[in-house]
Amino acid sequence: MITDWIGGRRRALAAALVLALATPAAATATAHAGAPSGAGHAAVAEVAAEPWRLPRPTGPYAVGRDTLHLVDKSRRDPWVPSAGARELMVSVYYPGRPGGGRPTAYTSEEEARLLLESVGADGQALAAAYSATRVFARSGARPAPGRFPLVVLSPGFTAPRTTLTHLAEDLTSRGFVVATVDHAYESVGTAFPGGRILTCRACEPAQEPGMGKVATEGRPRDLSYVIDRLTGGDDAWRYARTIDPRRIGVGGHSIGGAAALATMATDPRVRAGMNMDGSFHTAPAEIGGRPFLMIGTEAEHTPGRADGKNWDRTWEGLDGWKRWLTVKGSGHFSFTDVPVIAEQAGIVDLQVPLSGERSQRITRAYIGAFYEKWLRGAPRPLLDGPTAGHPEVVFARR
Repeated sequence: MITDWIGGRRRALAAALVLALATPAAATATAHAGAPSGAGHAAVAEVAAEPWRLPRPTGPYAVGRDTLHLVDKSRRDPWVPSAGARELMVSVYYPGRPGGGRPTAYTSEEEARLLLESVGADGQALAAAYSATRVFARSGARPAPGRFPLVVLSPGFTAPRTTLTHLAEDLTSRGFVVATVDHAYESVGTAFPGGRILTCRACEPAQEPGMGKVATEGRPRDLSYVIDRLTGGDDAWRYARTIDPRRIGVGGHSIGGAAALATMATDPRVRAGMNMDGSFHTAPAEIGGRPFLMIGTEAEHTPGRADGKNWDRTWEGLDGWKRWLTVKGSGHFSFTDVPVIAEQAGIVDLQVPLSGERSQRITRAYIGAFYEKWLRGAPRPLLDGPTAGHPEVVFARR
């Protein structure tokens, strides 16, 4: 749902982070199964003294990262018209040469504080630890020679683009330019130029009936504008010529995944799209036989069960290559950075048995294989059927 960060999933994350904060980072805590009343089922195993870090990218390229502020002067912000033109913050990850550049921050401490506060886990010490999570991208890295496919990723509603970092870094290391997008007023807190932190002004109206459709239909305009700017020369990004505009993919988590399909329906430049556990809020889209991947939780997105009926309708409308995968033991945020960081904080969510380690491996393997197959023409048997290496992945439909 559009308000996925409100309710049980959000409370479960809150419980885990609150419990992690209860013990200083340099100490350890004995595992227990308790959780604050009404806050989901979570348990702390052990709190590591070392800084949290994202997993190392698996590909041969180093990872560079630039941050762009894009302003679409052709339209006003849909949530706050008085703010003027629509603004976006974009992290552009690009294949780099080894050995150059400077370390980059995962997120700012204020953005981390707002994210944690939104799930009831505020605390300056935890915000500092979260923002200090180690990443592999480097600022100022020299780009690798060649032209690369572009993948544009959109996060879940209220979630910042940073929650897609480990996937973005891995895809980049495998030879893609990846743009992760923050949509103004749709995250709990995103830093914009001029010292501004834009918070979720869209959250209250988004809870009204039918607003999921409104948000889903708005994001494609954002994503197409990002594609416009990244493939239109060097005016938006200094290394724009490293992108091959004939090979573009989109994808996202939650409503970002729903928006990926909606973008394909309106933008013929996009050759492939994927959705990570997002409900579709619009009618099945006509995408002209282009490939689409749906990967989600077994609990919600098994055909005929719960939100699986929502996916059933969309599946029937797809007329090209398509896969519907479910992951046993996963939760809504298993396809993001959340379980990877939580696991290092000593957190075990008893409602989501899939570990952070397995979550990131599965996400990277299947999303990477999908884009390599359809944007680079590489054979990827992983997408053909179940494998012993990933027993959690069920081919619900193919």
